[in-house]
Amino acid sequence: MHPLELPFSRSAHDRAAHRRDEPGLVERLRADPTTRALVLHRGRLAVVGQEAPRAALLPAAPLLSDTGRGDGLWMFLGESDGGAHLAFVLPDGDDVAPPAGADAWLGLRDVTQGQAGALAAGDPDVVLTHGLSVEAVALAGWHGTHRQCGRCGGPTAVVQAGWARHCPADARETYPRTDPAVIMAVVDDADRLLLGHAATWPEGRFSTLAGFVEAGEALEDTVRREVAEESGVLVGTAPGDVVYRGSQAWPFPASLMLGFRARAVTTAVHTDDEEVTDARWFTRAELAAATASGEVGLPGRHSIARALIEEWYGEELPGS
Repeated sequence: MHPLELPFSRSAHDRAAHRRDEPGLVERLRADPTTRALVLHRGRLAVVGQEAPRAALLPAAPLLSDTGRGDGLWMFLGESDGGAHLAFVLPDGDDVAPPAGADAWLGLRDVTQGQAGALAAGDPDVVLTHGLSVEAVALAGWHGTHRQCGRCGGPTAVVQAGWARHCPADARETYPRTDPAVIMAVVDDADRLLLGHAATWPEGRFSTLAGFVEAGEALEDTVRREVAEESGVLVGTAPGDVVYRGSQAWPFPASLMLGFRARAVTTAVHTDDEEVTDARWFTRAELAAATASGEVGLPGRHSIARALIEEWYGEELPGS
């Protein structure tokens, strides 16, 4: 099988982690006229463009005066083509207008959805801004929930150019964490695909099953456990019954989605009715007809779930 095309996995910059400990790095880069920065507010990105908006890479130096906010968070994202990239996170506070040079605020999901075609085509400018955006949103989300020390509860300070927080009370440093989650295309011996409907989703929306990895658990075991818990279907234990297909960052707020193809050895469905309220087997013809009629809505094209579904199907399915 060929590698999956995963928009959230596209990146074209060097994170340059070796520079994060440089004294005064962010301050120097903010004053450098060649440095460009993303701006975020309440988890949204400042974007340019209407039909296919993308994150605005703005000159860093004027941002403090343009936004009128000196109390934001600056983070070093990396380098490309000899220039540095930062992210400037405005305090949540009240609504604020996008900075000069940007048109609007937009969430990362919507940005990625609008850029799906350009990302698939490998447009270098889109790939660059998208990779920076995923990194910035994930990192900003982590800072938003780690202002206090997890050990003593005291306030922490940002260090390492935005890549760690330091607690002065116990000299402890905390680093961004990512929660691994499995997501799987479950296929039976008749080559049917199992899709589920989550309790919180709109009526008619179906997707691949997924779940978080538990402490001390191997990924393959997580696949088997989650499928059994959510649908009652058992996945085989033989070599090749669980096959890794690719990974994708999913910073909503802090997941890494690990994609698999799994072979079902039973087909009777019994949902847990808490997380998953419905699960169905689909042939290719049945899924094509259901999506074409609007009976079934699929996850967006920016998601690894859609990539797994369409890999099984063999081509793109209708719908955004």
